[in-house]
Amino acid sequence: MFTLVAQQGAFDISPIWISLKVVVVATLVTALAGIMLARWRMTYQGKLASVLDIIFILPLALPPTVIGLVLLLAFGNSSPVSAVINIIFTWHAAVVASIIVSFPLMYQTALASFKQIDATLIDLARIDGFSEWKILWRVMVPLAWHGLAAGATLSFVRALGEFGATLMIAGNIPGKTQTMPLAIFFSVEAGEIGYAVFLSCMNIAISITAIALINYFERRR
Repeated sequence: MFTLVAQQGAFDISPIWISLKVVVVATLVTALAGIMLARWRMTYQGKLASVLDIIFILPLALPPTVIGLVLLLAFGNSSPVSAVINIIFTWHAAVVASIIVSFPLMYQTALASFKQIDATLIDLARIDGFSEWKILWRVMVPLAWHGLAAGATLSFVRALGEFGATLMIAGNIPGKTQTMPLAIFFSVEAGEIGYAVFLSCMNIAISITAIALINYFERRR
């Protein structure tokens, strides 16, 4: 393996930076959206509750290519959205794809974590005059921190490995939208095995680091 890597010489590391940029932005958005929607879902018991759960979790069950096609139809040149904002074949499109595929993990984890909180503590916060917004960020998030951190980590790792939807909506443009998974695939296709091995090792190292950090902070808590 190391012989293959050495034979390739200097490597283009832009896919690493593009992946990190996309994944960090996507994880921040996913974490915020997952926390707020999970909190709202706890209070909403209307007729559409089951439908909303299906919509929020559906990306987890769909093939990435199907998600990519839906996003392409939603943001493509023939869609009304494109008249306002055009993100096709930009790194922003990769962010959108990563948000969609990783959101269910954050949402489900946040919802499960919030449900484990003692309802008495939330009621006491209301009695003390806390607004619902303040209850969320000052009471619920700190109490559910372990679960939320785990959900954010899972979302991060899932976004880091995103391939199909990203390829369809962002394309494979070196130095612009080419993330590590895309670079690995097309490197293997082109016979550049050493480069693919290098990027694969970097991908694995980043994922292990993210998971190890969460485990470290949980042990220190």
